[in-house]
Amino acid sequence: MAYRVFLVEDDPGIREELTTLLERYGYCCGSAAEFEDVAGQALNWGAQLVLLDLNLPRYDGFHVCRTLRERSDVPIMVVTSRDTELDELMSMNLGADDFLTKPYHTQILLARMARLLQRAYPAGERPALRCGPLSLDLGRGITAAHGKETELTRNEARLLQTLLQRPGEILSRDALMAALWQNDSFVDDNTLTVNMARLRKKLESIGLSDALVTRRGQGYQLCL
Repeated sequence: MAYRVFLVEDDPGIREELTTLLERYGYCCGSAAEFEDVAGQALNWGAQLVLLDLNLPRYDGFHVCRTLRERSDVPIMVVTSRDTELDELMSMNLGADDFLTKPYHTQILLARMARLLQRAYPAGERPALRCGPLSLDLGRGITAAHGKETELTRNEARLLQTLLQRPGEILSRDALMAALWQNDSFVDDNTLTVNMARLRKKLESIGLSDALVTRRGQGYQLCL
């Protein structure tokens, strides 16, 4: 399963370059669309690691770091051109787990990210995917929201995992069937329809009656 890395970087060029790099190495990347509530965006997206710049247009990275740490234990790596000892000390005191200055060697960045993720999610522990109120524990095959949980079949869990990795996007039926083929399951169009119907009912049972939307002629969309 790809780890979900949330980028807080206001330079579009750096953000796109970093996204391309991390996706090449198997990470699932998201980024701040605007800088009013960065912590909320990261947590609602289900970030499992946050890469945080300090120089931001609305609230600086220190504010974002403090807010994230007040609300979550998600690992935070500060990645910034500010390289004074005071910047590093303040970042660590506010809850950052690591501090890396720009420009950096990409392999150093990747190695430090891997170390943080291994520390936060030890071997054998599969981190839950999260988006808004919904979480998916792949290790147990359980999805939960609003204090309720329900058990999923392997195919249902795979479909939900695929949707959670791209929340808000419309995924075609072909893309979802390809995800099921990865489970070595025999899949045809009717199999997908049946599994999506069952998944929708299970989401309804935990209070998410409008979460799974059918887009006629396009596919399915997870709206949270």
